[in-house]
Amino acid sequence: MSLKLGDTAPNFQIATTTGDIDFHQWAGDSWVFFFSHPADFTPVCTTEMGRTAQLAPEFTKRNVKPLGLSTDTVQEHLKWIEDVDDTQRTTLEFPIVADSERKIAEMYGMIHPDQSSTAAVRSVFIIDPAKKIRLTMTYPMSVGRNFDEILRVIDALQTGDKYRIVTPADWRPGEKVIIPPSIKNDEAKGLFPQGWDEVRPYLRLTRL
Repeated sequence: MSLKLGDTAPNFQIATTTGDIDFHQWAGDSWVFFFSHPADFTPVCTTEMGRTAQLAPEFTKRNVKPLGLSTDTVQEHLKWIEDVDDTQRTTLEFPIVADSERKIAEMYGMIHPDQSSTAAVRSVFIIDPAKKIRLTMTYPMSVGRNFDEILRVIDALQTGDKYRIVTPADWRPGEKVIIPPSIKNDEAKGLFPQGWDEVRPYLRLTRL
């Protein structure tokens, strides 16, 4: 299944380390950071699970629920969590999906045969409260994810939704944003009374 930006994230019912969930009901009115791993007890994934747990306050601040996935059982996940907590000096509390039959991995296109015919690749899905997929990223098995970028993208998406802006390259919260060309100057005056710098008619920068 090839999921695209703007598609509704497929719903599923599955066992996790915190109990059975219906994905859409579990997500509720929150954003979701849904990320997959090839297997439990793997080195790169252990650091990523730990980093997600360490960043729990940052995800909570942004109304984001992390949800991990690995193609192992709940029992194996629970043993792995002990290792994650110990080696990464954290307490992992978010659920990890037990996708031992690879149903969710197949549903979300996480199986890439050239990488592995049985293991989910390391994918990221950012899903908004309307259950729409807003971002996808797929990492090779050998490269750890950049969590600064994951948080930055969530900040950019949420800021764009709130203020009807788009963000320039390398944008960070507090920096100038772009008024999209679809908003003409007359409308922009009401939306952005603080004014803007018109670098080009199609490139107007403002601060929120």
